Amino acid sequence: MANLAVEICGLRCAHPVWPAAGPNVLDAAHALRAAQGGASALVIKTISTRPARVPKPCMARIGSDGLLNCELWSELPAEQYIEHEYARAKSTGLPVIASIGYSAEELAELGPRVEATGCVDAIEFSLHYTGHGHETLIAAARALRGAVRLPIIAKLSPGMADIGGVAASLEPYVDGFAAVNSVGPAWAVDAERGVPLLGSERGMGWLSGRPIKPVALRCVREVAQRVSKPVIGVGGIFSGRDAVEFIMAGARAVQVCTAAILRGSGIYGTITREMAEWMDAHGCATLDDVRARGAALSVHAAHMDCEGRPPQIDHERCTRCGLCVTSCCPVALTLAGNDTNLLTLDATRCVRCGLCRTVCPQHALS
Repeated sequence: MANLAVEICGLRCAHPVWPAAGPNVLDAAHALRAAQGGASALVIKTISTRPARVPKPCMARIGSDGLLNCELWSELPAEQYIEHEYARAKSTGLPVIASIGYSAEELAELGPRVEATGCVDAIEFSLHYTGHGHETLIAAARALRGAVRLPIIAKLSPGMADIGGVAASLEPYVDGFAAVNSVGPAWAVDAERGVPLLGSERGMGWLSGRPIKPVALRCVREVAQRVSKPVIGVGGIFSGRDAVEFIMAGARAVQVCTAAILRGSGIYGTITREMAEWMDAHGCATLDDVRARGAALSVHAAHMDCEGRPPQIDHERCTRCGLCVTSCCPVALTLAGNDTNLLTLDATRCVRCGLCRTVCPQHALS
């Protein structure tokens, strides 16, 4: 049986699946549901020195697994968290991570107050609204580091140029990183009513969920290659396989928000169970074994064959669904025109793009 235990920033957790700060962990009641749903630590929604005034509507589903939002930090006052919510969340016995923002002055004010509760095990600070200049970001991290003794996790935004370099410049002041926050600005329209989906100024918002997963994976990989401190992967994690990919990219844990909103709080336990099943099936006893597979990706990339090879067809796996035929732009794959209705490949037409193997649900093309 795979061992998913992990220690991050001094926090010992039974497995690496946490909630990400958002509406799914608005307060202690939501955090308790996350704990019951299988989360191994509790990140609480971001607070600042004043409650947010969130325009409504503030969330809209995009496709099956995406969200567009104009959520800000918590609409509840910081005092409510400091006096009540963190203590209630801590009653679960799980590590509690407070999320705070945003400027150096706000972090220096809030950090000691959060630490003084005695109910918080680490502080995550979001750089989402701090700015993108290195000096501004470093000033924020330095201010929080000078104000608290608790472990500090810097939550990075995907729009940062050279996100790995940003992380490296923050590393002296923090104990870990979360990568990444939502992507944007983004915009969507209700075609029937002719209005934006969100109630913010000009209808602008931020995209999260499965659509941003490739961006988040790239960011995690860049950060993990530049720093020695632990990285937590965030962005589009809906399944155990998604989480495994982030561990391969260099993450030591993952955070989940959009999936918890769309699928319910039981998703944390589902992802954990699916991770264990994947690890057992692939001979990985620990998360370090999964990361070792990820380290091998760099070696594989260095030896990529630019010419490529035609796909190999496993006819026993193939169910003749035709998805690969539909997506084959050079029309190299066909089902019609043979007595057995087997999938056939015209290697002279194949351009070795590799798309067919990724659309096949049965993994019959390799």
